[in-house]
Amino acid sequence: MANLKEIRNRIVSVSSTMQITSAMKMVSAAKLKKAQDAITAMRPYADKLGELLQNFSGSIDGETGSKYTAKREVKNVLIVAITSNRGLCGAFNSNIIKHCLSMQKDQYAGQKVDFITIGKKANDLIGKRHTVVADHSKIYDELSFDNAAEIAEKLMQLYTDESYDKIEVVYNKFKNAATQIVTTEQFLPIVPMEQDSNTSAADYIFEPAKAAIVEQLIPKSLKTQLYKSIRDSFASEHGARMTAMHKATDNATELRDQLKLTYNQARQAAITNEILEIVGGAEALKN
Repeated sequence: MANLKEIRNRIVSVSSTMQITSAMKMVSAAKLKKAQDAITAMRPYADKLGELLQNFSGSIDGETGSKYTAKREVKNVLIVAITSNRGLCGAFNSNIIKHCLSMQKDQYAGQKVDFITIGKKANDLIGKRHTVVADHSKIYDELSFDNAAEIAEKLMQLYTDESYDKIEVVYNKFKNAATQIVTTEQFLPIVPMEQDSNTSAADYIFEPAKAAIVEQLIPKSLKTQLYKSIRDSFASEHGARMTAMHKATDNATELRDQLKLTYNQARQAAITNEILEIVGGAEALKN
């Protein structure tokens, strides 16, 4: 059994760790509320815009539309991996990285696969073994639609100049504070919505002109789609960190209680031994 001083030092250390994890949980909870409100407000608009674009893509036949909808033989694939800049959030980052590497190994075996990372964790781990074309981790310093739009424009340029034949985005979709769903979305080419056999295709009237609408709608929808993915990941990060820190605080509390019990038992044993030594000494003096 460890001596009393060692146990006391461990109790102090665990108590200090518990205070840190508890503070981090409170900070993440405060940030989660703001991030959750942002993605909750944005998701209906982004989903409806994406649905409109998928319905609309079936009638796109102009030059502007074809460069985003035309399918090519998939030889070069670009995967956009969205993680966080910091750790201490459980399996949040590792799940994304494992999924990306699994896609590269299984789904796109035989094709050339490159990565663009949004988040330092993805850049650090994926970059050790695979080609990272660009890292946009600084977007979290000021997360805004304009900054996300710049990344989306680069992705659209990489697709239209035929550097890549397919672009996919992998991120954690926010469900609640305890649940994040690893999600893969095809960014380009745009996939038309499958029509049910019992449902007729949507018939649109274009005003002022079809080409003008296409030219504005497709880039805007793609930028919104990427921004929503980053927002989803941002909210998921704080939810995962809050949950992880909550579990860490509970574990530290349990460990501290066990150490206190061990300390009290060791102290009682030491006091008992001292009493026995005193009694034994007194009996020796009497004899």
